[in-house]
Formats: sequence, structure tokens, C-alpha cells
Amino acid sequence: MIELKEFKFGPRKFLDVRRQELAGLRFERIRPRPLSPTLGAEIEGVDLTRPLDDTTFAEVERAFLAFKVIFFRDQALTVEQHLDFARRFGELEDHPFLPAKDGHAEVIRFAKDEEVAGVENMWHSDVSWREIPSLGSVLRAVEVPAVGGDTLWADMEAAWEGLPHADKERLEGLVAVHDFTHSFGLGMDREKRAEMQAKFPPARHPVVRTHPVTGRRSLYVNPIFTSHVEGLEREESLELLRALCRQAQVPEYQCRFRWQPDSVALWDNRCTQHYATSDYWPQARVMERVTVIGDRPY
Repeated sequence: MIELKEFKFGPRKFLDVRRQELAGLRFERIRPRPLSPTLGAEIEGVDLTRPLDDTTFAEVERAFLAFKVIFFRDQALTVEQHLDFARRFGELEDHPFLPAKDGHAEVIRFAKDEEVAGVENMWHSDVSWREIPSLGSVLRAVEVPAVGGDTLWADMEAAWEGLPHADKERLEGLVAVHDFTHSFGLGMDREKRAEMQAKFPPARHPVVRTHPVTGRRSLYVNPIFTSHVEGLEREESLELLRALCRQAQVPEYQCRFRWQPDSVALWDNRCTQHYATSDYWPQARVMERVTVIGDRPY
């Protein structure tokens, strides 16, 4: 029986090491303003409506890898500029379940109002049910409420570091199964669900994955898409997943962003989770997201 002896209270001293690492970063073209000791920074000195030269883009990419989620204010992007910026990071995906913007299959449009409520208020990593999940996403605010509708991000590398050594040893080598069926599949009839399951069968990913660029390790399970841990009895698997998913809820591992029109967020899906607060109904909240295809977790 795998039981986690999670930290419950007191300082998480390892965060000071991360704080010092981030404080020691130096940039010439951009100005990051950190939002927490471990992740999140608003980036000043960048105009995304213009093509970024290679030097500036290299600094943006370095900030992205360091802070895991970065934000840009007052970026009145056209759809093509949004797509062009995202393409600098890799090939873009089409989402099979979410509504796309008219004429742009790679742009997902989240339009919420009195009749369409926000339901993204659970911690998750986008498309972890794919065999090759996303690298990251670029989200742009089109219309936001005056108050509410913030998004939170959790650093799953900090979540891994925060576990006691004995817990880390227990998690080594475990594999979890990710499946869209108990989320997107709930709104499908049996025939449609079977068709999509054939196209997107359950994916097997390590419970603890390694970042392909930084080499840092992170917890890679989430309550929306992770169905079970292989090799464990059902109740043991459920209890372990509950304990692991709780790690995203630790405020010391989080940052919170208040949206304004034309704000842009770029986050690393390989090592973070996010949670879109649903506290603005019946006001409107319209966002557009472009997602970059990533790599097979290991």
C-alpha cells in the first residue's frame, strides 16, 4: 500500500533556493517581474504585435522555461499575430473536442456568458490524454469581467520537490493512465464516444515526468484526465491520485493572474497545472487559446 506522508504546515524552505535562482537571472531585452517565489512573471519591454528578433525571442523563451508561465500586458494581437507568436515554439494542434474560432482551426475560443458558464475550474494540464501532450499554450484575453475570472497556475516541479524523500522513492517508476472519456466524453453518445476512443485511446504517462529541456522533474497527474495508476488496486490508486492531485492546491506553489483585455499568458504544460476561476457569472469572459504540440513524457 502506497501512502504519502505529505508536508502539512511550516515553511517550504526549498522555495528559497528557487527564489534566488530566479532573482539571479539577467536579461538585456526584456524585464521580468516575478509574481511568486517559484513561478510566474509579467514580462515588460516586448511588443508581440511585431515579429520578435532572434535575440529577443531567445530571452522570452529563456524566461518561459525559468518562470514556467509568463504574462504580457496590452498586446492587441490579431489572430495571425497570435498564431505567429505561438508557432515560434513549435507546431500547433487542433483540438478535437473544443470549439475553434471561425476560419482558424488552431484557435480555441472560450466564450462564456449568462448562458454558457465557465467549467474550467479544476486543476489540470491541457490534453494530458494525448500520447504526445502539449508543450504549452498561449492564451489571449478578448473580453473579461471587471472583477473575477482570474487564472491560477501551480508549479508541479515545486510539488515534486515538496514531497518527502520517502514519498519520492515510492513514486519512482509508476505509470498513470490519462483518458478524455470521463471529461469530454461525458457529453457524447455511446457511438460517438467509441469513435473518439478509437482515435484517442488512453495514454500512459509517468507519474513523475522529466522536463525535456531543463531536466527538472515534476508530478504529472491531474483530476480531470488521469484515470488510474497502473499496477495498483482501485482504492489504492484513487487514494494515491487524490494525494498527488492535492499538491497543486498548495498556495506556496501557485501564482494568480488578473486578466485585462489584451493580456496574454504563455505557460508550460509540461510542468504546471492551471485553474480558471468561475466566479464571474453572469458576466462575459471571452478568451482565445493556441496550443503548441509537445513531446512524449518520460
